[in-house]
Amino acid sequence: MSKIVERTLDFLELFADQKRTLSLSDIARLLKIPASSCHDVLQALQDRGYIYELAPRAGYYPTRRLLDVAKTIADNDPVTLRADMVLRDMRDSIDESVVLAKVDGLDAVYLLTFEPSHPLQFLKKVGDHVRSLYATSGGKAILSSLSKADLEACLKSIKLEPMTKNTITSTTELRKDIHAGRNRGWFLNREESLDGVITLSSMFAWNGSSYIVTIAGPSSRISPRLEWMAGLLVDSCKRLEMRLELYRRGRTRAIFDQLQLEKEFVERDLLQARVRFKC
Repeated sequence: MSKIVERTLDFLELFADQKRTLSLSDIARLLKIPASSCHDVLQALQDRGYIYELAPRAGYYPTRRLLDVAKTIADNDPVTLRADMVLRDMRDSIDESVVLAKVDGLDAVYLLTFEPSHPLQFLKKVGDHVRSLYATSGGKAILSSLSKADLEACLKSIKLEPMTKNTITSTTELRKDIHAGRNRGWFLNREESLDGVITLSSMFAWNGSSYIVTIAGPSSRISPRLEWMAGLLVDSCKRLEMRLELYRRGRTRAIFDQLQLEKEFVERDLLQARVRFKC
């Protein structure tokens, strides 16, 4: 990633972390970068209206423009818009953490998170990544999407280090676990990445991309309802795939209708041109 892009993102995240006004020297000290480099980024953000100076020497703080831009972007996300209601309903039904992630190669980034009413929660934030390929249900889902040859190559390259006493550290056992998950349509992490926590994940595809939905919570709450939750999870993924496909078809139909309309306009103009030519 470009250094200037990284520094700009570091700036914005620093204000979120500090939750206070910051001077140029504060920013340089906290980010451990030269004040001259900070000044260039700060000036650009100020010129674009994303940061303002409270008063001379009183420090800087982001304006609400960043919130407005982010809200406009979020309000028009085709995936999260259509996933929000389905996943929120599932969270309300099970009262456990529910998260949506987009797969990118051997990684996945969280797009939506819904937390339960319980104090014990699966603390994942939007923008976080799947922790482990072999010890999480989401990671196993990613591995299951690989071809046989790619899966074998990946298993050979992964060092299966124990994260808990329940972590699968045998390639043979992990392969069996992935195969079992693929057959039943969902993947299980039974206290393999974190003691006392169970997660289960299922996948759906849309527009050539793969997405993962994960349920997570304390073992004491998940274990007695595991099969019921798994069924609800798989059904929700099917609903999401159907909703997104209908959205895609709707857009495709709209594009087709627009092209047909433009074709009719062109044919009309050509006809009128021929009439004028004959006259």
